[in-house]
Amino acid sequence: MVGSAVIKGVVLAKPNYQFEKRQRDLAKKNKKEEKRQRKLAEKTAEDACAAGAGEATTDATPPSTVAPAGVAPAGETLPET
Repeated sequence: MVGSAVIKGVVLAKPNYQFEKRQRDLAKKNKKEEKRQRKLAEKTAEDACAAGAGEATTDATPPSTVAPAGVAPAGETLPET
Protein backbone atom coordinates (compact mmCIF):
# COMPACT_ATOMS: atom_id res chain seq x y z
CA MET A 1 0.00 0.00 0.00
CA VAL A 2 1.94 2.92 -1.30
CA GLY A 3 0.97 6.38 -0.03
CA SER A 4 -1.03 5.28 3.00
CA ALA A 5 -0.27 4.43 6.59
CA VAL A 6 -1.37 1.34 8.45
CA ILE A 7 -2.17 1.58 12.15
CA LYS A 8 -3.40 -1.64 13.81
CA GLY A 9 -4.84 -2.96 10.55
CA VAL A 10 -6.70 0.28 9.66
CA VAL A 11 -5.65 1.98 6.45
CA LEU A 12 -5.38 5.77 6.77
CA ALA A 13 -5.34 8.09 3.80
CA LYS A 14 -2.19 10.07 3.08
CA PRO A 15 -2.66 13.82 3.70
CA ASN A 16 -2.83 15.88 0.52
CA TYR A 17 -0.57 18.80 1.43
CA GLN A 18 -0.76 20.34 -2.03
CA PHE A 19 -4.55 20.63 -1.78
CA GLU A 20 -4.32 22.17 1.69
CA LYS A 21 -1.71 24.68 0.52
CA ARG A 22 -3.84 25.59 -2.50
CA GLN A 23 -6.86 26.16 -0.24
CA ARG A 24 -4.81 28.40 2.09
CA ASP A 25 -3.48 30.36 -0.90
CA LEU A 26 -6.99 30.82 -2.31
CA ALA A 27 -8.26 31.99 1.08
CA LYS A 28 -5.39 34.52 1.31
CA LYS A 29 -6.08 35.74 -2.22
CA ASN A 30 -9.81 36.18 -1.50
CA LYS A 31 -9.10 38.03 1.75
CA LYS A 32 -6.63 40.33 0.00
CA GLU A 33 -9.14 41.06 -2.79
CA GLU A 34 -11.90 41.83 -0.26
CA LYS A 35 -9.56 44.22 1.56
CA ARG A 36 -8.67 45.92 -1.74
CA GLN A 37 -12.37 46.30 -2.61
CA ARG A 38 -13.14 47.67 0.88
CA LYS A 39 -10.34 50.24 0.66
CA LEU A 40 -11.45 51.25 -2.83
CA ALA A 41 -15.02 51.72 -1.60
CA GLU A 42 -13.82 53.82 1.34
CA LYS A 43 -11.67 55.96 -0.96
CA THR A 44 -14.58 56.43 -3.36
CA ALA A 45 -16.87 57.43 -0.48
CA GLU A 46 -14.29 59.93 0.80
CA ASP A 47 -13.92 61.41 -2.68
CA ALA A 48 -17.69 61.68 -3.00
CA CYS A 49 -17.94 63.37 0.40
CA ALA A 50 -15.16 65.79 -0.50
CA ALA A 51 -16.80 66.58 -3.82
CA GLY A 52 -20.21 66.87 -2.15
CA ALA A 53 -18.84 69.22 0.47
CA GLY A 54 -17.37 71.42 -2.25
CA GLU A 55 -20.70 71.55 -4.03
CA ALA A 56 -22.61 72.20 -0.82
CA THR A 57 -20.72 75.45 -0.23
CA THR A 58 -22.02 76.92 -3.47
CA ASP A 59 -25.48 78.46 -3.35
CA ALA A 60 -26.44 77.37 -6.85
CA THR A 61 -29.63 75.30 -7.01
CA PRO A 62 -29.67 72.62 -9.67
CA PRO A 63 -31.97 73.62 -12.55
CA SER A 64 -34.04 70.44 -12.19
CA THR A 65 -35.38 71.59 -8.80
CA VAL A 66 -36.20 75.19 -9.79
CA ALA A 67 -39.82 75.69 -10.87
CA PRO A 68 -40.58 78.41 -13.43
CA ALA A 69 -42.44 81.47 -12.16
CA GLY A 70 -46.18 80.90 -11.94
CA VAL A 71 -45.91 77.11 -11.84
CA ALA A 72 -46.58 75.26 -8.57
CA PRO A 73 -44.30 72.43 -7.50
CA ALA A 74 -45.82 68.96 -7.73
CA GLY A 75 -48.51 68.38 -5.11
CA GLU A 76 -48.92 72.07 -4.22
CA THR A 77 -51.23 74.82 -5.40
CA LEU A 78 -50.47 78.46 -5.94
CA PRO A 79 -52.38 81.03 -3.87
CA GLU A 80 -54.95 82.91 -5.91
CA THR A 81 -54.45 86.66 -6.12
